[in-house]
Amino acid sequence: MKTTDDVAASLVELTAAVAKEGQAEAVSIPIVTEDGTVAQAELVIGVGNDVLSAPVDWTGEEPDFSRAAAELTQHRLFPRTQLRAVEPDERDGADESIDWDFDTPTQA
Repeated sequence: MKTTDDVAASLVELTAAVAKEGQAEAVSIPIVTEDGTVAQAELVIGVGNDVLSAPVDWTGEEPDFSRAAAELTQHRLFPRTQLRAVEPDERDGADESIDWDFDTPTQA
């Protein structure tokens, strides 16, 4: 079965994340079959389920499966970048003109 790079990358990352949680999940991804038609593949990913992604030569126009890749990244167990506090860039200077007086009430 063949799919696009973005779907394959998202699927591999999600599979690792689901396995890390000690779980298994059923997912559906778009594929291109041997005869060139677009179909859906149902997979169980996570603990005890291997996913292999390998590059293949592609001829013709590649299908747009970006929506499916985005849906995989929205899975509740897909790894997310942690938010972190950063210091403002002193070269910016944009915050210098703001008066942050929180003691003064505002009117709605």
